Amino acid sequence: MKITEIEVHHITLEYVDWLADSLMHYYGPAKRTVYIVHTDSGLEGLGEGSAEPEETIERYFGTDPFNWIGDDTSLPLAMAMYDLMGKHLGQPVYKLIGPKYRSWIPSGSWTVSTAPRKMAQAVVEYSRQGYTWMKYHLSPFENVIDQTKAMQEVAPPGFKIHYDFTMGGTTDHMAGLLEELARFPIAGCFEDPLEPNDIDGYIALRQRSPLPIVLHHCPFGATSEVLMRVADAYMLGHARIGTAIRRAGLFEAAGVPFSVQNVGGNITRAMTIHLQAACPTGSFHFFSDAETWKSDVVREHFEPINGCVPVSERHGLGVTLDRAELERLEYVQSPEQEPFLLKSTFRNGVRQYCLHDPRDPIFMVRPDRRRLLPMSYVSPITTEYWDDDGSSAFREMLERARREGVVMERDEGSER
Repeated sequence: MKITEIEVHHITLEYVDWLADSLMHYYGPAKRTVYIVHTDSGLEGLGEGSAEPEETIERYFGTDPFNWIGDDTSLPLAMAMYDLMGKHLGQPVYKLIGPKYRSWIPSGSWTVSTAPRKMAQAVVEYSRQGYTWMKYHLSPFENVIDQTKAMQEVAPPGFKIHYDFTMGGTTDHMAGLLEELARFPIAGCFEDPLEPNDIDGYIALRQRSPLPIVLHHCPFGATSEVLMRVADAYMLGHARIGTAIRRAGLFEAAGVPFSVQNVGGNITRAMTIHLQAACPTGSFHFFSDAETWKSDVVREHFEPINGCVPVSERHGLGVTLDRAELERLEYVQSPEQEPFLLKSTFRNGVRQYCLHDPRDPIFMVRPDRRRLLPMSYVSPITTEYWDDDGSSAFREMLERARREGVVMERDEGSER
């Protein structure tokens, strides 16, 4: 079996309606590249992810897919290789990795930090879809306690929040904040609450935290820090397949659970399911964010039941191409996303205006990187998006924010 052709399709994704406004303001239009790999035997393998350089794609031409077991060259093309190998053998992909340790894999849902009422809406929507975990990146533009209270009010029993602190960046005393959040039944775990190189801090924080500490951005690449017991669980972000398989052996040796967080659609979700099924400690809930898009280029959607998705026993990845939808998404026009203002209001009446460019989404969760002002996850603050409404007031404030970085104003009658 030799690879004869690789189709490359660049698509624009459409967010589900109820999340579209928040996701568009955070990230703007979402794009993905889909690969269809053809062989001389007539089989097709599917992969997806980032757009690979032409020289990387060319390395696969004329080769046998079995040459790419444990591939560390390209994540999306490795998915296609495993899909082809499974189809050629008439076996599901997990059998190419190891024996099956579980038939159902925990799958979490995902959203972005926004107003408490919208956070509550996300809990309602995802719990209806069968999820029991929801992750979001905390943002100092919203109060995390207010968000948690709103989510707790609507959460069904057993539904949990995966708090992602994105490696800090605020003035909060983290141990105290984690203890306060842990008092809520909905609180589930805490991801990256400290700067990544603070190994001693993680060891101490893990001893104090009432809930699991999860490490995603590992300072040593999820190697020696695993044996140092700095976290209760690990997440491999955008990990290539060979790397994930090798790290799985280390996680097994340490006896700690892990998951793979490779963002993508249901091709990516299928690969993650097979990988975690074949790893002894691959029992931690994973995220692919496929639930945030309206449609996909494959027909299978892996809907969760009680928070878990089943492992497919079909050949390969177990997904079938929807070419009509693939071609439609290639022609979807990306909407232009212009800079806008984050209009925040403190309970003492002070208003704060920050300029946000969707091409720099990290600003929403790590505003400290622009060195504007200290912020906290528990500030008495609420925020709304102020898009260009054509008014002179918007234009004037936009220019002020560009000049000053951040604008703060106090009402005449507000408290000092």
